[in-house]
Amino acid sequence: MDTDPTRTAPRVHWRRNDLSLLDELLADEQLLPRNAPRALLSVRLSTFTADTTSPVRQELDLRRLARERGFRVVGVAEDLNVSATRVPPWKRRQLGHWLIDRAPDFDVLLFWKLDRFVRRMTDLSVMIEWCADHGKNLVSLHEAIDLSTAAGQELAKVIGGVAELEAGGAGTRVASLWAYTKTQSDWLVGRPPYGYTTDAGGKLVVEPGARRVLHWCRGAALRGVSARRMAAVLRRARVPTGGGGRWTATTLLRRLRSPALCGWRVEADTDAGPRRSKVVLDRKGAPVRVADPIFSEREWQSLQSALGRRAVPQPRRTPGGATEFLGVLVCADCGTNMTVQRTRTNQRVYAYLRCRACPSGGLGAPQPGAVYGALSAEVMAALGALPVRVREYQAGTADRDGPADACWVLSATGDTFGDRWRREGAGTMADDLRRARVTCRVRRTKVPGRRAPEVDLELAFPPDVEELLVVKPDVFAGGCP
Repeated sequence: MDTDPTRTAPRVHWRRNDLSLLDELLADEQLLPRNAPRALLSVRLSTFTADTTSPVRQELDLRRLARERGFRVVGVAEDLNVSATRVPPWKRRQLGHWLIDRAPDFDVLLFWKLDRFVRRMTDLSVMIEWCADHGKNLVSLHEAIDLSTAAGQELAKVIGGVAELEAGGAGTRVASLWAYTKTQSDWLVGRPPYGYTTDAGGKLVVEPGARRVLHWCRGAALRGVSARRMAAVLRRARVPTGGGGRWTATTLLRRLRSPALCGWRVEADTDAGPRRSKVVLDRKGAPVRVADPIFSEREWQSLQSALGRRAVPQPRRTPGGATEFLGVLVCADCGTNMTVQRTRTNQRVYAYLRCRACPSGGLGAPQPGAVYGALSAEVMAALGALPVRVREYQAGTADRDGPADACWVLSATGDTFGDRWRREGAGTMADDLRRARVTCRVRRTKVPGRRAPEVDLELAFPPDVEELLVVKPDVFAGGCP
C-alpha cells in the first residue's frame, strides 16, 4: 500500500474481511507486468466518523476496478471531511499533493463516483484539461467517464461546454441578483444586520434583545465609556453577538457605526479608508429603507459624534496589504509573524512592525521600510546570484514496451534570482522566500536613552534552499476558486 507521509489521520477502520480482500487484491497486483499502467485512487468523503465504512468500500471497489483494467495501484489519495463543493481536487491535502508534486508517478486517476470526485462541472472540466495536458486518463467506476475511449472523449467535450456556460453564467446571475436585491425593500438574501431578524414572511424586523443592547451602548457612549469597556461588559454578561465569536471593540464599533441601525439598506464601502458601511440608494438617489429604525437619525448622529470624540484616527488602508514579507519576518522572541501596525496623530502617521504573542506586541520596530530594505539587501547578497530554474512536466511517450515514465524537467531561464527580483519587485521576492521556507528573525533591543529599539536581522536558510527556490508554475491558476 502507499506509504506517502501526507496520507495521515483521520484513519479508517478496516474489518478483518476487508483486510482479507485487500490482501487478495494486492497479491493479484504482483502478477501484473512491470510496465502496467499506474493508477492513483481518489477517495473522498464530506463527513467522516468512527462508524464510517464508505472510504473502505471506495478503496476496495477502486482496487477491483484497477485489477479488471490491469492497472497497478501506486497510491491512494484519501481526503476525508472534505467538501467537494468548496474544495476542488487540486486544493485537497492529499489529492492536491499528487496532482501538483507527484504527477509523474501515475498514469490514470480512478474515482468511485462523480460526486465523490467533484460537484461542480467547472472543476471536472479543469481536471479533464489537466489530464489532456499531462497525458493522464480519468476513469469513474460508476459513470462513463474514461478519456481513453471515444465515448469518454465525447462526454468530456460536452462537460467542457456545460462548464463554460456554468462559469460564464454564474457570475452574471450572482451580480444580477445582488443588483436587484439591493434596491428592494424586502430582505431577500444575506444575513440580517445586527439588531434585526426576519419574520415568517421574510421581512426584516427589529430583534428586541439586540435593540436593548444597542441602546445601552449608545447611552454608554454618550457618557464617554470606551468601546473596549463596553465590549468587556457584554462579554461578562454573556450577551450573544448575533454572529458567533466574541464581543470586541472592533466588532462593537463596526455595528454601532452602521447606518443599517436607521433601517437603511447598506453595503460595504470599498474605498481604501477605514472600514465602513454606506447607504444604498435607489435609481432616484433616495435611501432604500428595509426595516423600522432602531435609532432615529438624530439618535444615530449623536452616537456617531460620541464615538468620534474617542476615536483614534486610523490611516487609510493600503491596497494589496500593509505588510511586506509577511511570513518571512518573524519575531526572534516569540516566533510569530511580524505585521505592520499604524497609528495617526494630528501631525503624522507612525508605522511599526510588531508581533502577536509578545506582551503589547513587543518592542515596536519603527520604519518598516528600512527593515524591508535591509532584508532585501541581505537576501540579494545571499541568494541573488543563484540561477532561476523552472520545473516543467514532461509527459511519457508510448511505445511497444508500454508507456515511458513521465518526469519533471528543470530548465534554466538565463536569469539570476537577483535579475528576477529587480524586475518583478518585492512581492515576487517574498513569494520566493516563503516557498523556500526562508525566514528572517527580527530582534529588537532596548537602547538606554533612545525611544526606538535597535533592530537586528538574522536570516535562516534551509539546507535545500536551492531546490526549494525552483519555480513551479501553478498549472491550476486558471481553475475555479
